[in-house]
Amino acid sequence: MGGCAQQGKAREAIDLFHKFHSSGLKPSERTFASVLGAFADTVDVEVGKQLHSLIIKLGFISFIFVSNAVLDFYSKCGLLEESSKTFEEMCKHDVVSWNALISGHVRSGHHGEAIELLKDMLIEGFEPNLHTYSIILSICGDIPAIEWGKQTHCCIIKPAFDSNVVVGSALIDMYAKCGRLSEARKVFDNLITKNLVSWNTILVGYAQHGFGREALEIYNMMQSNGIKPNGITFLGILSACGHVGLVEEGLCHFNSMIKDHGIAPRTDHLASLVSLFSRKGQTNRAFEFIRSFPMEPGKAVWRCLLSGCKIHKDVSLGRYAAEKILSIDPEDTSAHIMLSNIYAEAKMSNEAAQVRKIMKEKELKKDTGYSWAELKINIYYFSSSHYTQFQETNLHVVLAGLTAQLFDAGYIPDAMFVLHYGD
Repeated sequence: MGGCAQQGKAREAIDLFHKFHSSGLKPSERTFASVLGAFADTVDVEVGKQLHSLIIKLGFISFIFVSNAVLDFYSKCGLLEESSKTFEEMCKHDVVSWNALISGHVRSGHHGEAIELLKDMLIEGFEPNLHTYSIILSICGDIPAIEWGKQTHCCIIKPAFDSNVVVGSALIDMYAKCGRLSEARKVFDNLITKNLVSWNTILVGYAQHGFGREALEIYNMMQSNGIKPNGITFLGILSACGHVGLVEEGLCHFNSMIKDHGIAPRTDHLASLVSLFSRKGQTNRAFEFIRSFPMEPGKAVWRCLLSGCKIHKDVSLGRYAAEKILSIDPEDTSAHIMLSNIYAEAKMSNEAAQVRKIMKEKELKKDTGYSWAELKINIYYFSSSHYTQFQETNLHVVLAGLTAQLFDAGYIPDAMFVLHYGD
C-alpha cells in the first residue's frame, strides 16, 4: 500500500486497503499513515473521515506521524476547519504538522492565514525545512511579494538548500510569477540537477508572461537533453504559441503530444488550442475543432471560445458558446456579462437588456477583483471600492498621475463593461 501511494497509484493503494481490511487482518499505525495520502489524492473525503474515526477508535491518533497523515489528508482535500481542529487536538507538533496545516491554507487561497501560521511556527521555535521554504516561496509567488521572496532566497542559500531541485524549482516559480524572469532563468541555469518540474516551471513562466519564443527555445533544449515532456509541458507550449500567434505551430505541437508522446489531451489542452484559434479571430475553426474532438468540452473550453467571439464580434457563435456555458452552470456570472457586452457592442440593446434582467432576477453579481501592493515589509490588497488602508498615503495621487500619463500616451480605455454593466 505504501509503495503504491508513493508511486502515485492511489486507486491501487485503496483497493489493497479494502482487501486487507476484508481479510480480517488487524491494521497497524503504519497502515493508516500509508493509505491516507491515497485517499487525499482521490479526494474520497467520506472514506477518509471514516478512516479517521477508525484511527481514533484503535488509539493510533496518539502517534504523531498518524496525526500528521490525518492533518495532511484534510489539508489536501481543502477541509481547513477539520485540519485546524486536528492540529489543535494533537498532543505535540513537529515541522511536518505545521507544513501540512500551512500548505492546506495556501492551496485553498488563504494566504493571509498561511502567513500568520508561518509566523506562529517560527515564534514557537520550529526550524523551517525544505518543504517549508517551498511553501513560503509559493506564497510569495501567489501574492506576489518579490521582497519576501528575495529574503527567503537568502535564507535558503545559507544552509545550501538552493542546490535542492525541489526548492530550486520553487524559486524559479516564485521569480517567474513575480515577473522577474531573468532571476528565474539564473536560478534555472545554476541548478546542478534539473528534473521535469524545473524545465516545466521555466517554460510555463516564459509562456505566461508572453515570452513565447523563449518558452519554445526551452522546449527545444528539453528535447536536446533527452527530457520527456508531459501534459504540463504542452500546456506551456500551447500558451506560448498563443502569445506569439503561431497557430499552425501550436496545432502541430498538439498533434505531436498525442502521436509522438502518447499523452492523452485533457480539457485544459483543448481549451488552450481553442484559445489559440480564437485569439487570431479563427472562431469558426475553433468551433469546428471542438465539434470534432471526442472529449466532452467543459466550461473552460466554451469560455475560451466566448472570449474570442467577444473580441472579434462574432455574435451568433458567441451566443451559442454562452448558452453552452449556462447549460452547464446557469449561475455563471461571467458568461452572462460577456454575452450582454457582445449584444451591447452589436447595438442589440433589447437582447442586452434581457440578459441584464435575467442577472438581476437571479441576483448575479461579478466578484470583486483585488490588487496587491507590496510596500516596504507589508502586503496590502485593495479594490476600487476598498481603499481605506491607503487614506493616509499618497497612493491616490500616484494613481491619478499614472492615469494622466496613460491618456497623454494615447491610451484609450475599453469602457464597454462600465457602460453596459453599470448596474
